[in-house]
Amino acid sequence: MRLTSAIASLLLVVAAHPLASQGTRVTGAHAFSAVDALDVATQSVADVSADGRWVALLSSVRRDNFGIDYRRDGDPSYIRPASATLSVIDTRQGTTRMVFPGKANVRAARWSPDGSMLAALIVTDGMIEPVLWNRESGERTALPLPDGRYVAESSDLAWSRDGASVLLSLRANAWRSRVQDRFKTMTAGPVFVQSSTEPFLSWDAIRREASTRSIVAIDVRTRRVRELAAESAMAGFVLAADGAAMVVEEDITKKTDYDVIGGHDERLVVRPLVDCAAACVPRTLIPSIKGMTLAWSLDGRRYAYSKEGKVFTGSVDDREPRQVAGVVASAGGEKKAEPDTSKAAKDSLARLRFSLVRFSPVGDALVVSNREGLWLIDAASSARTLLAASDDSTLTTPRVTVAAWTEDGKVIYLNAASRTKWERSVLRHDRTSGTTRELVRDDRFYSSLRPSRDGSSLVVSIASGNRPADLYAADGNLKTLRLLAASNPGLDRVAFGPTRLIEYLDVDGHSKYGVAYLPSGYTPGHAYPTVFSIYEDFFDDGFDASANILAGAGYVVVKPSVDFDVGHPGEAWLKGVTTAANKLIEAGIADSSRLGVHRVSYGGYATNLLITQTNRFKAAINISGKVDLVSFYTDSPRLGVRNIHAAEKSQDRIGATLWQQPQKYVEHSAIFAADRITTPLMLITGAQDSNVPADNSREMYYALRRLGKEVVWVNYMNGGHGGGNATADDFLDMQRRMIEWYDAKLKREAGPRKVAVQ
Repeated sequence: MRLTSAIASLLLVVAAHPLASQGTRVTGAHAFSAVDALDVATQSVADVSADGRWVALLSSVRRDNFGIDYRRDGDPSYIRPASATLSVIDTRQGTTRMVFPGKANVRAARWSPDGSMLAALIVTDGMIEPVLWNRESGERTALPLPDGRYVAESSDLAWSRDGASVLLSLRANAWRSRVQDRFKTMTAGPVFVQSSTEPFLSWDAIRREASTRSIVAIDVRTRRVRELAAESAMAGFVLAADGAAMVVEEDITKKTDYDVIGGHDERLVVRPLVDCAAACVPRTLIPSIKGMTLAWSLDGRRYAYSKEGKVFTGSVDDREPRQVAGVVASAGGEKKAEPDTSKAAKDSLARLRFSLVRFSPVGDALVVSNREGLWLIDAASSARTLLAASDDSTLTTPRVTVAAWTEDGKVIYLNAASRTKWERSVLRHDRTSGTTRELVRDDRFYSSLRPSRDGSSLVVSIASGNRPADLYAADGNLKTLRLLAASNPGLDRVAFGPTRLIEYLDVDGHSKYGVAYLPSGYTPGHAYPTVFSIYEDFFDDGFDASANILAGAGYVVVKPSVDFDVGHPGEAWLKGVTTAANKLIEAGIADSSRLGVHRVSYGGYATNLLITQTNRFKAAINISGKVDLVSFYTDSPRLGVRNIHAAEKSQDRIGATLWQQPQKYVEHSAIFAADRITTPLMLITGAQDSNVPADNSREMYYALRRLGKEVVWVNYMNGGHGGGNATADDFLDMQRRMIEWYDAKLKREAGPRKVAVQ
């Protein structure tokens, strides 16, 4: 029996924000569509000046960011097209100026220490160009480059601490020619030979070419180019504030690592940069940083790292780092006691395992985490103070993360979020007084928080549930909020439905949460056709264009959460998704006879596997999701060991190799249970997808045809991972086909549905 709407409301945890709980009703508004999705703007703060006054803001829309050549995936010399406006906002006056007259492919933008100049990397005719913008005059000037070298495709961009120079990564023109020839041979031949005697897989080897570069400093006044590090394989670098030395992460990887996706190893080497005696030669600071979480102070002389539950600090002047947290090894020669395997002992040991979260910009303190929460550690004394309690196994404690640390080291900002309702907050910890204050608590998202050097002002992105974020300025206590840039004023004319946080028990009795996006004009007590968008865990009601497109077409869209057990991942979706469906049906929101399911990538794999285990869904769409784990296992074009690692240890969680547990690979491949599928299935792929090759989905298409099942395969010939993403027309076509598929299967009076195209 269907519950009344009053009882149903008790089954749902309702978001606190009025618009999120009631939906948007605007006179003359229209439902959100795929065309609207093309023009939704995304804002990102490229940089904020040290005094907090000047913001460099990038704004882009989906419509302007198509045109990727997915055939070039894996080519480290390829620069993907992108288009954005780069503007500078005065946080005091609220005025905005454009850095470039139109849209550009801006790779990075950084303020000089005094905020007088903005350095930017922009793509011009396929090459990256370093440009300086004078804030006072608005004049733009290009920085010169040495003959025979160009800005590396993955270049960093930084200023020296004195503001005299801009630091860049360069490559020789010969590197580019060599890599492009190698990529062409690997993809077009005429002959491509690989051998197990080579230390690296071929695609792993070409990926590693991206670490080859030199580091230079360009004097902004004289335009003189000074080489700081000759071209070699390096992962990163840190320049000392006084310019006397730099620390380079030199690549020392010996062979392909099958235990880590993209596994690599570096050593830290200190390189003097000033004239000195012959004895002043590069010195190895740490012989290997593999498995470390490493952070540096702003002066480039002090560092902190965590590894295997222990935390250390040191400086470029030290010979050995010093441990400040974690289990301390027993003195040599002591007889080892029998290990205590009791639960209490294991819990005690777990509390002594710490991970580095953030290092103070001035190098005098660290924030670390363990199972109890976040701790503040004094770097000199190792004294530890609990900064915020947060235990993942306890729903009463919020999730807490470090949002920012002021450059003077005196103030730490924290983000906190409830685990049981849509309630988020920002906290400020003042190290001088040792106090922590809550600055705000409501249901909005507070992200990209950028404080001024002394914490007297802030720039922060704020979003209400299921809305894109806008940019605000405030004082250091998040008061006197001032809108700097509204990202999508046009969405005020779009009617969004309400969102709901749902709580339910899965088959194992575990409490789980999910998010429901309801149609505009949602009527309580009316059962709607419902589509489940599945992956792993969902809780927050962030803006989701795909969910809103379907909700705009009259569907309830639900993102449920699931639990995983290593070795049995296939059970997760059956146990979690079906019980979430039960909850929505009991609440009178979902129509049990009109349920659909879909998602992209791992969610597409989950969709296909789920419909081999249940016939509850009347329509399904698998977008770029594998169907055969056996063939996918070693089919890693341009990905190195990614697919092997994903199956064994990470995403798929099989917990064994193909040869150790072949039956589990069969069990978790939908292709071997295709005869059990009764749900009409649409397969969507990108023919140029090097992540999940379209050929993997082709197996399911031919299997279901052979079995006399209903199946449609849509293959976007220029698309990559995600299907229709090569052009705006492809995107609109994919959204139209998805809606028509669901309309035909889930709506009683189905008919063709058109998606407007501009």
